[in-house]
Amino acid sequence: MAGVYEGPVQKLIDELGRLPGVGPKSAQRIAYHLLKIPPEDARRLARAIDDVKERVGWCRRCFNIAEGELCAICRDERRDATLVCVVEEPRDTVAVERTQEYKGLYHVLQGAISPIEGIGPEQLRVKELLARVGDEGITEVILATNPNIEGEATAMYLARLLRPLGVKVTRPASGLPVGGDLEYADEVTLGRALEGRRQVEA
Repeated sequence: MAGVYEGPVQKLIDELGRLPGVGPKSAQRIAYHLLKIPPEDARRLARAIDDVKERVGWCRRCFNIAEGELCAICRDERRDATLVCVVEEPRDTVAVERTQEYKGLYHVLQGAISPIEGIGPEQLRVKELLARVGDEGITEVILATNPNIEGEATAMYLARLLRPLGVKVTRPASGLPVGGDLEYADEVTLGRALEGRRQVEA
C-alpha cells in the first residue's frame, strides 16, 4: 500500500499507523478525516500534541503523568503517604481513582514484565519503587498490576523483592476478571477488590 497516495498524505497515514491500536485502514480513515475538517481544527489538534509534548512529562516521584516536577496526586498532602498502589500504566491510576476507595499514593511501572515483548524488570520503574520503600516510610504496597499473565508475573516478582524490606505486600481481591485490564473494570468491582485486598504469599 506504500506510495499509493501523494507524499504528505502517505506520510500522515504512515505516522498514524505507528500509533497503538491503529491499523492501516484506521490510519487511512483518520487521514481522510483530517483532510476534510477545517484547517483550524487540524491546527488545534497539532497544537494539542505540541503542548502535551512540551509541558507534560513523568512525575519524578511516582512516574505518573505530570505537568511539572510532581503529579497532582503526589502534591496532595491529604493522601496517605504510607500506602502505595503499584500500577502498570498512568491510565490505571484513573481507574483506581474512580473507585473513590483509595486514598494513598501510586507508583507507575510504565509496563509489565513480558519476555515475549522483550520487557524485563530493568525496563520498568522497579529500582525507583524499591528506593521509595526505603526512603518514604511506606508500610503497605498494593500490587494492582493487571490480572493477566504479565501482570501476575510482575506482581510475583515485585513481591519477592519487597517482602525482605519489611513492608506489607497486598494484591486486590478476586472479582477482577482474569485476563482483563484494570482500566476496563467498573468502579464498584475495582473498589471492592481494593477493599478486600489480600496479602501476597511468595
